[in-house]
Amino acid sequence: MLAVGWGVRETGMSALIAHSHFHLAVFYAALFICFAPEWIGTFFQRVEKGAQVRDRGSHVWIFVAVSAGVVAGIFLVDANFPGTTLGRGQRLQFWIGIAVMLSGLAFRWYAIKSLGRFFTRTVATRAGQYVVDTGPYRLIRHPSYTGGLLMFLGMGIAMTNWAALLAIMAGAGIGYAYRVQVEERALCEDLGQPYRDYMRRTRRFVPYVW
Repeated sequence: MLAVGWGVRETGMSALIAHSHFHLAVFYAALFICFAPEWIGTFFQRVEKGAQVRDRGSHVWIFVAVSAGVVAGIFLVDANFPGTTLGRGQRLQFWIGIAVMLSGLAFRWYAIKSLGRFFTRTVATRAGQYVVDTGPYRLIRHPSYTGGLLMFLGMGIAMTNWAALLAIMAGAGIGYAYRVQVEERALCEDLGQPYRDYMRRTRRFVPYVW
């Protein structure tokens, strides 16, 4: 039975959140914990006066791409196409997904705290900005995005539907791919050689890998 805003229908083999109200409630709670701060920050955080905004629409692009992926994921869970639901060990998969979501949230906020006053949701640079290479930034350039990708990965796993997982990760991947290009170009232009040197000794999302 799929409930709480996604319609209600009986299915044979369906995603766990489609037939368990308890797991659906946990799923929604995890979504709120992970993404409510992002929504609040998006609407209320402003770039400080004097900063150079170089966003090139990447903030809106992330929102649109991620939203499209999540909506597609919800549709795929609701449609329950044959062979897309992960039938074995659904409860284990669900709790792994929730754990990955919360781990991604913790890592993202660790990265935000490490970046400190230089963190913005819109790509912008300010006078006196320098390359931060401490904490998670010692090995990867975009740890807050790594945390975000982990949250979306966990979300897809918790849905226990491989097609929904692919849709969500495709949306997140497309959104972050453009954002990273815009951000790195802006930082190379404004921070100069120190940032280009930093790029040569780090990876974007996964230490030593990618």
